[in-house]
Amino acid sequence: MEETARRFFVHLQGIWKRFGPIVAVRDASLSIRRGEVLGLVGDNGAGKSSLMKILSGVLRPDSGKIIVEDRFVQFTSAGDARRCGIDMIYQDYGLVGSLSVLENIFLGRELIYGALGGMIGVLDRSAMKRRSLKALSEVGFSSIEVTRTAEQLSGGERQAVSICRALVLGPDLIIMDEPTAALSVKEVGRVLQLVRQLRSADVAVVFISHRLDDVLAVCDRIVVLRRGRIVATLNGSETNGSEVVAHMFGDVEARA
Repeated sequence: MEETARRFFVHLQGIWKRFGPIVAVRDASLSIRRGEVLGLVGDNGAGKSSLMKILSGVLRPDSGKIIVEDRFVQFTSAGDARRCGIDMIYQDYGLVGSLSVLENIFLGRELIYGALGGMIGVLDRSAMKRRSLKALSEVGFSSIEVTRTAEQLSGGERQAVSICRALVLGPDLIIMDEPTAALSVKEVGRVLQLVRQLRSADVAVVFISHRLDDVLAVCDRIVVLRRGRIVATLNGSETNGSEVVAHMFGDVEARA
């Protein structure tokens, strides 16, 4: 699908967020298309995570608007964002080490069926297993056994399970915070391939990372933040690491 033909799924308009005297996000506006991988980069403290926590419902903005599918929304929790098709995967994967893969995928969103005429609810483990196996197969990790605990998995496998946890809800947009940090070269390659598969399935991905090689490898556009403000939006196929870094540190003229 051509980039220009993709529909915008979400718009952020004039977002501000303060923590006491600290301004974390300054008048940030951006739009994200369906089936697009949008890179979000900036130095530590640039406002990347704060902006995306607002989009995922974890933080509330002080001012500004969020528009999803041409509808103004106000998120008061991550659950509100998920109901609008937006989920976020954190750097620590958000998994419970002692729980199985299946239990982690459906943690807090378990499938229930009625028993005794609907008088009591019972976990539908068969349905959860089927959906877990389907999701793992879709992301290319069908070799992971759903009975294994999260603490038995490699970093790349944990990332895959985190993605599956989001996929079972049928998201339209997944925010990934440092998805390739602390992974081996092989596992980085598999995670980047997962991102490409999500794009092919028309799922939008926001890819937050300090690893510019990974950002350049998969992102259609790259948004650069500096001191809470969006300072550049670059075409992923037409830029390079030097230009991105120049925008990150305000050295554009020197690098030109």
